[in-house]
Parts: sequence; structure tokens; C-alpha cells
Amino acid sequence: MVQQYVCELQEADETHVAVVGGKGAHLGGLSRIDGIRVPDGFCVTTEAFRRIMAEAPSIDDRLDRLARLDPDDRETIRALSAEIRKTIEDIAVPGDLAAAITHALTRHGEQAAYAVRSSATAEDLPTTSFAGQQDTYLNIVGPTEILRHVSRCWASLFTERAVTYRQRNGIDHRTVHMAVVVQRMAFSQAAGILFTADPVTGNRKVATVDAGFGLGEALVSGLVNPDVFTVRDGEVVAKTIAAKERAIEALPAGGTQEVTIDAQRQEQPALTDAQAVHLVELGRRIEAHFGRPQDIEWCRVDDGFQIVQSRPITTLFPIPVPEEGDEDNHVYVSVGHQQMMTDPMKPLGYSLWQQTAMVAMHEAGGRLFVDVTRRLASPASRAGLLDLMGKGDPLVRDALETVLDHDGFVPTLPDPDPAPSRPSTGAAPDPIATDPALVTELIERSEASVAALEREIRTKNGPALFDFLREAFDEHKRVLGDPLSMQAIMAGMEATWWLNDKLQEWLGEKNAADTLTLSAPDNITSEMGLALMDVADVIRPHPEVVAYLQGATDEDFLDELAKVAGGTEARDAIEAYLDRYGMRCVGEIDITRPRWSESPATLAPALLDNVRNFEPGAAERRFEQGRQKAQQKEQDVLSRLRALPDGDRKADETKRMIDRIRTFIGYREYPKYGIISRYFVYKQALLAEAERLVQAGVLREKEDAFYLTFQELHDVVQSNQVDDGLIQQRKDAFRSYHALTPPRVLTSDGEALTGAYRRDDVPEGALVGLPVSAGTIEGRARVILDMADADLEAGDILVTTFTDPSWSPLFVGIAGLVTEVGGLMTHGAVIAREYGLPAVVGVERATGLIRDGQRIRVHGTDGYIEILP
Repeated sequence: MVQQYVCELQEADETHVAVVGGKGAHLGGLSRIDGIRVPDGFCVTTEAFRRIMAEAPSIDDRLDRLARLDPDDRETIRALSAEIRKTIEDIAVPGDLAAAITHALTRHGEQAAYAVRSSATAEDLPTTSFAGQQDTYLNIVGPTEILRHVSRCWASLFTERAVTYRQRNGIDHRTVHMAVVVQRMAFSQAAGILFTADPVTGNRKVATVDAGFGLGEALVSGLVNPDVFTVRDGEVVAKTIAAKERAIEALPAGGTQEVTIDAQRQEQPALTDAQAVHLVELGRRIEAHFGRPQDIEWCRVDDGFQIVQSRPITTLFPIPVPEEGDEDNHVYVSVGHQQMMTDPMKPLGYSLWQQTAMVAMHEAGGRLFVDVTRRLASPASRAGLLDLMGKGDPLVRDALETVLDHDGFVPTLPDPDPAPSRPSTGAAPDPIATDPALVTELIERSEASVAALEREIRTKNGPALFDFLREAFDEHKRVLGDPLSMQAIMAGMEATWWLNDKLQEWLGEKNAADTLTLSAPDNITSEMGLALMDVADVIRPHPEVVAYLQGATDEDFLDELAKVAGGTEARDAIEAYLDRYGMRCVGEIDITRPRWSESPATLAPALLDNVRNFEPGAAERRFEQGRQKAQQKEQDVLSRLRALPDGDRKADETKRMIDRIRTFIGYREYPKYGIISRYFVYKQALLAEAERLVQAGVLREKEDAFYLTFQELHDVVQSNQVDDGLIQQRKDAFRSYHALTPPRVLTSDGEALTGAYRRDDVPEGALVGLPVSAGTIEGRARVILDMADADLEAGDILVTTFTDPSWSPLFVGIAGLVTEVGGLMTHGAVIAREYGLPAVVGVERATGLIRDGQRIRVHGTDGYIEILP
């Protein structure tokens, strides 16, 4: 399509967003779909907008000022955007541009009524909908009014809401241009919105139709409640008919007016069931054309439907792509909720996790999921799966049970014949002796394997590196699946469950194991937090080092540190810490995340908190205090048990389990440390390859490799060729995935389930979660979404989305923990118990419902949080 000021709507399609904007491109595409009627019209192109912007060079300075503003500075944004809009509206449309628009009007009917609609180049896109950000004007009549409203549409690129939306999404104002759609007005008897997927549950098999009388503006503006039809498999399965007291209708001379609906019509449906079903059929055609669920604005004119807009529904969580020909139902469980990392991962990150995982994993929305359909379908394995999920995270179990309640979604299949050499699903592995030497042996095995990997990978590069890595992944899985390691992990977990169940039954005490695990040996994650306290002891006597850390950045962090008084000792202590723990970071299961060794300034806030909040030697004292509390608890429990009927037996069994939990529960954290240690070795080797590709001019920057899967990066290394468009597409998708909240359970129909706590034993208004570490604590809530922003005082309660092992250095300085994600045996829970912090996890929307600085009371034994006045 040749660049011009005006083009016919039918000339445009989805490839012409840069010329006619998102709305114009979608309308052009819609007009080409068989059976879809779109009101006729034309587009005033972005070339015309650029011409107008060139008429006002003063706008450039205002755009510079706008770009520097904080998105929350609403007052300044409001004033500055109003100035830009007025400037644009005051520009006289140049003669040749005005002539092009009026000539198009002549072709379509100069005195006809039109809708004049903004169509920005960053609008109605798969990753950013910009819905409602710019303006639409209805029933505009005559060339003079059309030109005036075209100018108003251009100016609406700079409404306060549009500017703020771009600022928050990191979109440069100069990269967005405005086209304008001028369409024949559809004088509708009814209008509304069709979602080809359920916008609440995400179910792609369910469509919803919102309908009202008159023009669609009544619904869009919230003037009336719509009728709502739910359609599935070609029939209306539910509907709600609203009392529609008002409507918006077109005036004969132009413009619109609000009217009152006759009383006898108010509760009549705006559509018949047959019309709603037919509309959904049209919607399915549109969805198939665009390849994803759509949010469609429609009008009923006489007895037919006209489509006036279609945009992707950007809030739906994506579904794992099925294998070709697979039309079976599937149920997926989130990996991120088990691994305490629900942020999206880049392609190299999730593909490497897939390569090294013990079970098949499926990607959707930058997150990974495990297909549990087969295990749910078999009664025996279903019971084991639900039991295991319920012990870890009751919300996952509840979500799975909700899916099972959907008649026929999960078929019931016969139990497979168990292999004679394997226990059935959910069964405990064979018991092992309560012997600390076994844990020592496992740790030594893991360290030897990592050391061998480091030695052998040094000589590998190019395609040979990838061949080596595939062999390394096999060793990775062998270490991870070591039967002795699995037995040690299960021994600690089963001892925890046994103690909690039996001591509640015998002594009426909840979560007694929490105290019995304090300062358990061999817990690499809790040791990591205490070790950073020791580093703070080195730093504390040196004011210049403390001052340096307060303004530290990663640029020459350790080199510059050595130049201040006391800096050499501080640097040596930090480097020793990084040698042991530098492979860790927030979201560490994603290999593309910067490690502490790569970004050591990340540790500065936690170090400063330790310097401020603790006295020298605090780490050793804290560990010893925890050990003594556990010992005292053991003595107390055993003496109380011996006083019971059959008390000696109960005490002896309990003692055996206490010894077992003390022996094995700390090891629960070590396999993850081994995985992340290996990941850092893989990453360094792959980054060296990426650097070579940069030097060869194949990649623009080495981090571009993160947007390729492991196999794709291998292919690039072999061919020395890369698809830059694919990398940009992946970057855009990754950015959009941050706006999505991953569900705990996802079905192949797209239904996203988070689960619910079905409890009535908590105070009214309390936030409910899973109790994972006993005790009650009251204090100031610190809502922290990024560990680098931590600024904690003694007695604070950390409130965040999730914590993985990298957050452990913060745990030493807090009094309690609240997270949105987590289970009984996830890392945050284990370390909270290790440090004796009352903790409640799995609290839905905790970071939104609790304000930073509020006083809260955490009931870690009973699993709820009270927000205090």
C-alpha cells in the first residue's frame, strides 16, 4: 500500500498497523472475512498525523518533558498533555490534506452520518490493547465537522489516560502515531460486546454477549447494565436480562442523545437466544481469522449484525500449545507455584528448565506447567496426587477438585498396572536409617558432580558445547533423581507430617514440628542468611564502607570498594560469600536472571539492614538460640507424652521422629542449591557463546540469546544466522507476560483456577492463608516486591508475592512473613520455620490488600492475618 493521506478501509489489513493504526488494521481485516459485515469507510493515515505534528515544532519540547515525568505525577501529566492536545486541535488542517479527506467523503456520501474513530499504532495489539485510551465521536455530519473531529482524534493520542498508560508500559510517545477511521454510522437497534472467551474464567469454549438497546456507547460508558448471554457449544447456557432504563440514540442532525426506554421494554431482552448464538458464530469466525480470542463490538441493524471493532483479549492467560491432532482435555499444574517463582521466564530460561526437569513441562505465558491429566484420570493415582498437592498447597488441591467437579472433563480411566520395581504414585520411598552421615555423603556427591562439570566444560565451545551440555543435562537429572537423595527429602517431610499429626492428636498442639526444626543442621539456605550477617560484622566498623554501600551500583562494585578505608577487608568478605552463594538470585530457576556474582550490588540493601539491625556475632547467637529452643521443645514434648496413657511408647516414637526430622529436614534445601550451582556453570558457557556471536555480528547484544530456546541458540551457533524479528517478537511477548497472573491450575479450555480456602474458623475481615510456621506476631508490614528495594527494621513483617532461597538474607532481620504464593514445604516456609518466624503463605492478593506501613498481626499457627487499626 502506497503511503498516502487517505486509504479505503478495504485496502487495509493486519499488516498495515503502521499506516492505519490498530483499529483500522483490524477493521480492514474484518471486512475481508466471509460473512462479516463492517460499516463502509476510509482511514486518514499516520502520514497525515506526522504532517500535522510537523506543523507544531513546539510539541517536541513538551514530549521531552513528558518522557521525564513519573507516571504517578498525575497533575503535571494532566497539564502538559492538555497543552499538547490544544496545540494539535488549533492547527489548521493544510489544504491538500483537507482536500484528500473531503474527496473521500464525497465518494462515501458527503452528507451521510459517520463515526470518527481514533486508531493509534499501539492500539488493539496482542500485547497492549490500549482499550478506551483514545477518542471516538459518533454521528458526525458534514465535511467541516468531520475535519474538526479528525483533529480531535489526533489530539486524543495525548489524553491523560493514554499518556499515563504509555508511561507505565514503557512506550516512547514518539513511536506511537495516530490514524483516524471514518466509517458510515451504524444506526443500531441494539449493540454491545462479545467476548469469544469467558473474560473471568478464561474458558475458550465459553462466549459471553453483553447487549443493550440503541448505540453501544450506553454499555461502554456504564450508563446501563447489559443483558448477559453465556453461550457454549451453540446454545445459550445462562442469561441475565437487566432492566435497561436508558439508551443512547443518534440525533437526526448529528450527535447523540440519552433517552429513556419505555417501561414495558426495559426488561425485554435486547437479543433473542437465536440472535446471541448467531452472533457467537460470527465471533468464532473472527477469532479463527485473527488466531486468538477477541473482544468484539457489534451492532444489530435491522435483522443483521455489523461489526465495528475487534481486538485481542489481552488479559487471558495463554494455554500450552497441544501436539498436532491432540484434541483431548488436559489439566496443568503450575511449576512456578511449587518453585516460588511465578514471574515469566525468558525462552532460554524455561527451555533449559524443561531440558533438566524430571517430568515433561509445557510453556504458556512464559511459565511452565505439568500435565497431570493422566494421574487425575486414574482413581488410585488421583488420590495420591490430591493428597500430595493438599499437603504442599491446599489451593492447588482445591483447584484440581474444582476441575474434577466439571462433569466429564477428566475421564475416569482404569488404574495402570504398577511396575513391580516401582512404588505406586504417591507412595513413600523405602525408609532409610536416621544417619547424618548419609546427608554428608549426598552433599559430597553433589559437590563432586558440580566440580567435574566446571572442569570439563572449560574446553567446550561452538556446537561441541551443546553436545556436551546435553550429556551434562543427563547427569543433572541423574543427580536430581538419586534415590538416596529422594529418600532423604521424603524422610524429613514425612517426619514433619507425622509429628504435626500425632502431637496435635496426643497433645492438642498445632504445628509442633515448627519449633522442633529450629536451627536444623545442613540447611544451606538458612546458612546463607546467617553468613551474610557475618559479612555485615566485617563491614560494620568501617563508616566509609557503609557509606559506599548506600550508593553502590554494579559498575566496578568490588574494585571501587577496595579504594575506601576498610574496603579491602569488606571486599574479601563479600567475595568469599559470593564464592559460596554467588550463583543465587531472585527467580533463580530462570538461568537468564542476573546472579549475585554478576550483580553484587543487589546484596547491598540486605547488608546495610544487617549492619543497622544487629550486633557483632548475631549469626552465631541466633543459630544457638534456635538450637536451644528446639532442644527445650523436645524435652517438653517428651515429658508431656510420658505422662499420657501408653506414654513411653508415644514418647519413644516421637523421639525417633524428632531425631529423623533434625537429621534430614535441613537437606531439603540442598538439591535446589546443587541445581542452581550447575545452572550458573551452564550460563557462563552459553554467555561466552553469545559473546562470540556478538563479535561475529550475528547478535546485537549477548542478552539477545536469552530470547532463544536452547535448541534455537544451538541452531544459531551452527549457522551463524539469527532471525532478528523473532527476537523482537519474543521481547514484546515477554514484556506483555508480566501483566498476566499465572493460575495454580490451568485447563486446555483455558480455564484458570487459583483455588480457595473453604474455612469458616477465621475472624471476619481477616486474610486467609496457609499456616506454615507457628506463632503470632504483630508489627509493621513492609510490602516489598523487589529484594533490591528492601529497607527493613527489626520487628518488620515482610509481605511479598513469593520468596525463593535468594530472599533468605532478609529473613534474619524480620519478625514474620506473608506471601501470596507458597506451600508447606516450599523454601519460604522451610526457612521461616528454621528461623522461628511466624509465617502465613498462599494469601491471595496480599500485596494489594495490605498497605506498606500498616500494622498487621500474623497468626502463623492458624493461618490468617489481621489488619490492625
